[in-house]
Amino acid sequence: MAHLVAHPPDADRGDDTPHALVVRLQRADVSAMTLVYRQHHVAVRAFAQRLVGDIEAAEDLVQDVFIALPTAIARFRGDCALRTFLVSIAVNQAKNHVRAAARRRAALARLGREPEPASPDPQRDLERRQLADRLMLALDELPLEQRVAVVLGEIEERTSAEIATIVGAPEGTVRTRIFHAKRKLRDIMQAEKGGER
Repeated sequence: MAHLVAHPPDADRGDDTPHALVVRLQRADVSAMTLVYRQHHVAVRAFAQRLVGDIEAAEDLVQDVFIALPTAIARFRGDCALRTFLVSIAVNQAKNHVRAAARRRAALARLGREPEPASPDPQRDLERRQLADRLMLALDELPLEQRVAVVLGEIEERTSAEIATIVGAPEGTVRTRIFHAKRKLRDIMQAEKGGER
């Protein structure tokens, strides 16, 4: 495992262009790691939260991404943006987090939730929360590859080319995963709705 060390100042230290930043990361420059974290942790956290559906699990996943970065940066070839590369690390780190988050959500669904503060339309807020909860539970039933594709494509609105780069699969495979995932989600949601009658 690579360890970050402080390097003496040199010509490219302090150069924050994307290429120079990657070079500094590959040299295990602590200040570059700090800068990358500042620039990208919010986006990585947003993706992680959409993927795992739980704030605490998302925080853990973000930490795992930045812990893995010093080792993973050796694989970076510059064929995508650094943020895209960070999201691909998150995808690789996500498997255990997705399983743990699914278990927590199922437990919360069984126990119920505390009432939230009143709003102008409490019924609509309740329906919206219930729909979001059902959707997260339905996402839990998808294979990880399909879940990642749906979150990246439908929620984060990334292109199939971007998703292909992140997950390391051909664009056609990404589109197929999204198609099958959306069909499964629709079937799950309809079956659940039918069960409520």
